[in-house]
Amino acid sequence: MERQNIRKLMRSRRNELSENEQLEAAKKIKVNIFQHLKNADIRRLGIYLSNDSEIDTSLIIEELWHHNIAVYLPILHPFCSGYLLFQRYEKNSPMTINRYGILEPKLNCSQVCPVEDLDVLCTPLVAFDLQGNRLGMGGGFYDRTLAKYYREKRSKPEIIGLAHNCQQVDLLPIESWDVPLKTIVTPKKCYLW
Repeated sequence: MERQNIRKLMRSRRNELSENEQLEAAKKIKVNIFQHLKNADIRRLGIYLSNDSEIDTSLIIEELWHHNIAVYLPILHPFCSGYLLFQRYEKNSPMTINRYGILEPKLNCSQVCPVEDLDVLCTPLVAFDLQGNRLGMGGGFYDRTLAKYYREKRSKPEIIGLAHNCQQVDLLPIESWDVPLKTIVTPKKCYLW
């Protein structure tokens, strides 16, 4: 199946989840992510605000704040097209809607954290397979932003894909620019490679 067809199918699957199924998935993935991270020393964690029926990250964010872990959200890089920056997100952070209709913090350079200073970065995805391959929305923002960290085999940040169980496929068609993941967390389990 072609990548665009997989995206369409997976987005359809996500959109078919009921409000109750979304809430239960959010509760379970919160437990699984904190179980996975329980022995890690985490001060800064990058994550995204859910969009387009992605798994709801609001419970994870609330728990991070509860544990005094700084939360950083992606924003579209204002000067390097196709890349992301990660900016501190707090309950009262001024927000704006980017050109893709996604909520992000209003740019404040003093609140930006370099990717290498994040301890963990949770990424959205449209589909994943059991080899750790991730299929995003097609813009390549995360792949471009994270490519050098994979090439250089850096241990920080730990990059974790978050997904609904229904987003798993047998095998994804991959391209040379795709960045594989070592960890994907779903409501059902944590996959490690």
